[in-house]
Amino acid sequence: MKNISSAAVGGKAGSNKMHNTIVYVKQHWQLYALFMLPAVLLTVVFRYIPMGGIMIAFTEYNPIKGILGSEWIGFQNFTRFLSSPDFLRYLVNTLKLSVYGLLWGFPAPILLAFLLNRILSSKTKQKIQLVLYMPNFISVIVLCGIVRILLSPTGMVNSLLGTDINFMTMPEAFRTIYIASGIWQGAGWASIIYTAALSNASKELKEAAVIDGANIIQQIKAVEWPAIKDTVLIQFIMSVGNIMSVGFEKAYALQTDLNLNTSEIIATYVYKKGLLDGDYGFSTAVGLFNTVINVILLISMNALVKRMNEGKGI
Repeated sequence: MKNISSAAVGGKAGSNKMHNTIVYVKQHWQLYALFMLPAVLLTVVFRYIPMGGIMIAFTEYNPIKGILGSEWIGFQNFTRFLSSPDFLRYLVNTLKLSVYGLLWGFPAPILLAFLLNRILSSKTKQKIQLVLYMPNFISVIVLCGIVRILLSPTGMVNSLLGTDINFMTMPEAFRTIYIASGIWQGAGWASIIYTAALSNASKELKEAAVIDGANIIQQIKAVEWPAIKDTVLIQFIMSVGNIMSVGFEKAYALQTDLNLNTSEIIATYVYKKGLLDGDYGFSTAVGLFNTVINVILLISMNALVKRMNEGKGI
């Protein structure tokens, strides 16, 4: 009876606190509106208003006539892209780069977080984290410049191998270069969220597992993995939702005339058609196609994860 009374009192206190908060917000709504106004305006101006530009995809866009003055052609731009002889090549290149990047790049920060969590000395851990985080602050263009220098015929890699191969001209080497450099640059920074989640793992359970003779793999499986499981699932769903959004800058900066067979992706194709050729309607249609595929993948993967994870998703 005493426990029931305590629970009832606690529930009543919680409801009173919520009621008081609602009353306070109602009394001072002007203050909240004032603070929220800049964020709302920025979101509307830079996120929602530009969505009107999607109409360009359905027109023979003329910058002088504007969006409303341009000739309406419906889905002709989409048909033109889908019937293009190079459509499959661009799509396959984009998917391969994204899927291989996801398969190799997604587990890297998770494994890195597990390894960092094994380091007992906080000073040593901080120094290692500093070294791992630093590549994230290097500009993509600077990174591509470093990669080009290292892989040039007179670069460090060829000096170590005793060869004079120009790796940047090899179509079969492009994906490996792109994915490996991406893991080196982003894995350390991406591991932050998993390292933070691992701090919630029960130390008592870990100590009990060690006493029971559990090895490192068993400790991770029984104690550490449950602490980051939900975080990993959310990150995975978001990654799959962006599977068609391959970074344009890096792909374009690492692209050469001789590796176009594998380096020409939808993002670089949109750039060339839109800004270099001035075919704005067509490039917008291709970009919109890319976005729609991303949304479909995001919704599908979220539904799949919910089925496999007891209804938990985004």
